[in-house]
Amino acid sequence: MTALKTGFARLDITPPLGTTMAGYFHTRYADGILDPLMATAVVFDDGEKRAAVLSVDIIGFNQQMMADVRPRIAAAVGTEPEGVYVACTHTHLGPCTADSSGKVENEDYIEFLTKKLCDAAVLAAADLAPTEMLYTRGKVEDVAFVRRFRMKDGSVRTNPGWQNPDIDHAIGTPDENSSLLILRRENKPEIGIVHFQVHPDVISGTKFSADFPKFVRDTYETLIPGSRCMYLNGTQGDTNHIDVRLSPDQCRGGYARSRYMGRRIAMSVLENYELAKPLSGTAVRYGQKSVSVRYNKGRPDQIEEAIRIHNICKDAGESALKTDLPGMERTTLVAESARIVSLMSLPDEKELILTAVAVGDAVFAGLPGEPFTDVGRGIKNGAHFTLAMPTCCSGGYEGYYPMQSAYDEGGYEARTARYAAGTAEKLIEESLQLVNGL
Repeated sequence: MTALKTGFARLDITPPLGTTMAGYFHTRYADGILDPLMATAVVFDDGEKRAAVLSVDIIGFNQQMMADVRPRIAAAVGTEPEGVYVACTHTHLGPCTADSSGKVENEDYIEFLTKKLCDAAVLAAADLAPTEMLYTRGKVEDVAFVRRFRMKDGSVRTNPGWQNPDIDHAIGTPDENSSLLILRRENKPEIGIVHFQVHPDVISGTKFSADFPKFVRDTYETLIPGSRCMYLNGTQGDTNHIDVRLSPDQCRGGYARSRYMGRRIAMSVLENYELAKPLSGTAVRYGQKSVSVRYNKGRPDQIEEAIRIHNICKDAGESALKTDLPGMERTTLVAESARIVSLMSLPDEKELILTAVAVGDAVFAGLPGEPFTDVGRGIKNGAHFTLAMPTCCSGGYEGYYPMQSAYDEGGYEARTARYAAGTAEKLIEESLQLVNGL
């Protein structure tokens, strides 16, 4: 065995019923539990440095909140704040942590959650055992679908509906590649870290659920008896579970669809499990980088109408807006108005924090929000590591990062993005400087 040691822990972080839920443009209150929300921690220790990687079943923490949470976890587990890597799975059936302006919601729960994250890291550190690292890859077809489409009239729409005859073609392709980091430990359960990228908004409703990440973990641990599994979600900002080629009955959301997706993702990496290859190196490194980007503020001629729409919908939901626009087009208008209103009083620029943890020839690259698929591709292709795992909603949650082409085309993501065109490309460049400098 090598000098590297790793440890694992998982804790229930489900909030009380009645807690407000995140993920849509109207207020929802949790009235049940489909499955518990979990925080999973893996601690890496090479004898000199220690890093804690956490996967949390919530939609996201903004950067201000992460600035409070990460040092507390670091102090609890015995590392520096930069050595704490927090990635949220982005389930839409978890609690609200902050509104669009950054104001904290459910403060009592946030304090409870912070303590639970500290506990998970501490328990993972207490579970350390000598470890060998291996990796394998897989492919998952027809689980993630690009949700942006060029219509026959030349316009761009997001989620234009099943079997819509006006669709011409999808704009882009999903990243269907999955990966698995295996931590084979001495006299302790093996740990598998599964990485894939698709939006966890499959089930909907008002009952807590981790969505498909739960079923990734459950399937892995069933098929590899005695193992422990963490799921990390990649760059999923322009994908979801909807196959528009099919009818709603053939490709509906819901719990069964979520279970199907989670099983497919887990099985994709387990198909080649016996062929896993060793990863070289054992050194633990970590770092973070501050990147200045410009806000995508509204034009002066948009302000009055944006305020009107936002005031109508902020409590009653988008259905209160009287318009002939179809579903996702109405959502786009409501979300664009919320973006314009939320940015009105802010400065022109924002500092985004990129985070990274490397262990031997594997690296986790954290992006604070929802990057488009090609952001992840750019980082995977440019990272000087055998195994690179870029993750969404990591180290913060600050919105969407569409590629430059999306701003030229239009559609939901570009019209609602908080940051100006060119931000995604800048994040690729800066992330590669960070990870390749570790």
